[in-house]
Amino acid sequence: MFFETYHSEIITSIIVLAILFVIRLIAHTLIKKIGRKSGINDARIQLICRYVSVTLLVIALIIEAFVFGAELKELTLLFSSVFAVIGIGLFAIWSILSNITSGVIMFFNFPYKVGDKIEIHDKDFPVEAIIEDIRAFHLHLRLDNGDLVTYPNNLILQKAVTLVEKDAIHELLDDDSEAL
Repeated sequence: MFFETYHSEIITSIIVLAILFVIRLIAHTLIKKIGRKSGINDARIQLICRYVSVTLLVIALIIEAFVFGAELKELTLLFSSVFAVIGIGLFAIWSILSNITSGVIMFFNFPYKVGDKIEIHDKDFPVEAIIEDIRAFHLHLRLDNGDLVTYPNNLILQKAVTLVEKDAIHELLDDDSEAL
């Protein structure tokens, strides 16, 4: 009975989901190619792929609502209510969203890689360290004295940064292995 009533909607849904699945595969392939070409580690590549998948899922839900007969006025009311609640909640954690957005920007356009030694020109907290890891919210920086500093992604995009030494971590590891 359900399948007879919603036959055309089900077929349209299958077509929409198939198209979005193909778009997801293409996007993931492109992200992986860009990531590997840029020398980005697999964890960051997977994180960006997850962001793309969630975005496509939201798009699929919106399209499916229209396919099954939801009107624009109903969806507008629903989304305005949801976004009002989310907006109030997210206002308190705007810096987290800023760091996530910065992480996505850094994935596609960040001239420094894991292992590079950089200097961050900050008048309050100048840092010269090796990039140990680039995460969704922050960078792990290893200072010369061995301390680990986590530096927010949004700040690294706001400060002047100088490349001190390319791939310094390998030289550091070579020096440690020679000492043994």
